[in-house]
Amino acid sequence: MARQSTERSYDSLAERAYHELRDQLVLLDIAPGSPINEARLALELGIGRTPIREGLKKLEQDHLVVSFPRRGTFATRVDLTDLADISELRQVLEPVAAAGAARRAGPELRAQLAAKAEQIGAMDHDPADRRGLMEYDLEVHRLIYRAAGNPHVEETLVRLDNLATRIWCLVLDRLPDVAAHIHEHVGLLRAIVDGDADRAATLAGEHVARFEESVRRVL
Repeated sequence: MARQSTERSYDSLAERAYHELRDQLVLLDIAPGSPINEARLALELGIGRTPIREGLKKLEQDHLVVSFPRRGTFATRVDLTDLADISELRQVLEPVAAAGAARRAGPELRAQLAAKAEQIGAMDHDPADRRGLMEYDLEVHRLIYRAAGNPHVEETLVRLDNLATRIWCLVLDRLPDVAAHIHEHVGLLRAIVDGDADRAATLAGEHVARFEESVRRVL
């Protein structure tokens, strides 16, 4: 079953640049440590260099790029020692977001969560397409964070999940069963749709713990 990307509209070219570059950095399409060529990115995205620069400023706040005077801007390197710190925060906040989504998600978001659970449950995905599996993972987490109805939790978790995903992508070829990790979302999504906040929180915490354990096993 092919993944169906969610269409998104942007309020500005800078916002579009930010989101498109963010996912290239998160999924390591832009390699860690590599220089950011504004002119090339502007050409690739079909927008001017000013929106690119504005997007890069925000990406620096997300710790995805770093700028040096007279040297330029570079994709940040992935530091595997950050895993413990990131997981410590996610262990607290992911259950909060899942429980919040179970309690507060409106009908439209609840329908999207149910559709995503069905899509993943019926997923007939090529295990070799690990990039596609990573995109699924990002979509699910961002949907749950949005459904939680707390913009501060959403902003923090999106940033943490982005950093965790970069670590995951770095060791992806060494992980035995990425698809199984993605399938874990089905139970979590259904708990949220059913309004079972306690179960959703428990499953979210277990999901984060298993993620950290799976990465540590291959480090």
